[in-house]
Amino acid sequence: ACGSLKGGRADWLVEKCSELGAQRFTPLITERSSAVSVGRTNRLERVALAAAKQSLRTHTLLLDEPLTLAQLLPRISAAPLSLLAAAGAEPLFPAVMRTRRGPGVGGLLIIGPEGDFTPGEVDALVTAGATLVGLGPLRLRAETAAISLLSGLMLLDS
Repeated sequence: ACGSLKGGRADWLVEKCSELGAQRFTPLITERSSAVSVGRTNRLERVALAAAKQSLRTHTLLLDEPLTLAQLLPRISAAPLSLLAAAGAEPLFPAVMRTRRGPGVGGLLIIGPEGDFTPGEVDALVTAGATLVGLGPLRLRAETAAISLLSGLMLLDS
C-alpha cells in the first residue's frame, strides 16, 4: 500500500512493482495524500499489464481500489507480515530477521505519501501490527522507498 502519488510517478511505481514481482498494489488515501481518479486507475491497469508482458510475468499486478487508512488497518492485522517504511526506524534486514519470517511468505509493504504519514497515522498502523523498518539515513521519495523495500525483501528471499 502506498500513499497516492502525483503525475507520472505513480505510473513509474506501478511499472517497477510489477517488474519486480509484487502481487498487488493498493493506493492509500491519507491525511496528506489526494484521491486517485477513476481515469487514473484505468491508466495504472494498462501500465501494469504492459510491465507484466515486458517482464514475462505469468500474472498481472492486481490494482486494488484506493483505501483509506481505516480500511487498511484490518489487512495489516490479517497479514503474516506488515512492514511500514519509517525514517529513523530499525534497518530493514534486522527488523525482518527479528520477525522470524520464512522465505516466500507474503506480506504487506506500507509506504507513506509525499510528506509522510502523520504521527497519529503511524500510531494506528503500528497498533494494527505493522513493524517499523528503516531504509537508510536519507529521506527517500515515496516511490524510491517502495522500490527499495520491495527489492530488499526480494534479496532476503533469494
